[in-house]
Amino acid sequence: MADPRLKRKLDAGDFIVAPGVFDMISAMLAERVGFDAVYASGFWLTASHLGIPDAGLATYTDMIGRVAKVVEKSTAPVIADADTGFGGLLNVQHTVRGYERAGVSAIQIEDQEFPKKCGHTPYRRVIPLADMVAKVKVAVDSRLDPNFLVIARTDARTGLGLEEAIRRGQAYAAAGADIVFVESLQSEDEMRRACAEIAAPLMANMSDGGKTPIRPARELAALGYRLAIWPAMAALSASAAIERAMQQLKNEGTSVSPHVPLFGFDEFCRMVGFGDVWAFEEKWKDVLDKGESR
Repeated sequence: MADPRLKRKLDAGDFIVAPGVFDMISAMLAERVGFDAVYASGFWLTASHLGIPDAGLATYTDMIGRVAKVVEKSTAPVIADADTGFGGLLNVQHTVRGYERAGVSAIQIEDQEFPKKCGHTPYRRVIPLADMVAKVKVAVDSRLDPNFLVIARTDARTGLGLEEAIRRGQAYAAAGADIVFVESLQSEDEMRRACAEIAAPLMANMSDGGKTPIRPARELAALGYRLAIWPAMAALSASAAIERAMQQLKNEGTSVSPHVPLFGFDEFCRMVGFGDVWAFEEKWKDVLDKGESR
């Protein structure tokens, strides 16, 4: 079932910051730092798990397995990307119920045609407004837990303009979406307008390298947003750090360098759960030692 804390914070008017996670290590690191929520990004889960682009190639089965593991490793509520719902209306129902069973707290469904594309890349097309309204209604109707939130995303801004994007956001809110996500807004003025004209909590996408201006959480709250995701930061920073470390090893033949800070090995062992293993070994030491001496 969904973690009720996300809905409670939204209902209380709190601003929610959710970093993107892309594998179990990033999920555990977000857990260590402490966030009110985390975002399981389709782009980055697809890249880390399959090594392919976010272009409608990952299946429901690919995504639900990864999302379930993120939920397992995070005590914070998980917001999960579900692309287009992976098909038609029946697929949307199946996806919502699968994500809900996995323990996701909010599901994001978008209005792109299949195969969908990353929201900050070209050649995206959207389905008719009425078709997405039907998807939103089915998603809302399919949930069993009232704490499970539905996020409706529109990608209309890039191809059809701001007015159409706002019109769609309004329609998705009217159809019952708990949160509206207008993707790829291109200025603060556009962001402010969307927040003012759509009668629902809005989610901002602070995707590093994307089309939308990156702003601090306090400024996003002042613009009218209630929730913001930083989907790319962890993956891009990890990629830069790994490449730097690999280059150091190739050039110098060693991992020892002031320019390549490493996470402490003992600390990492404890983060992944070796503390429990060591406690078990200590508890059953006499039994285990006897077995070894036979």
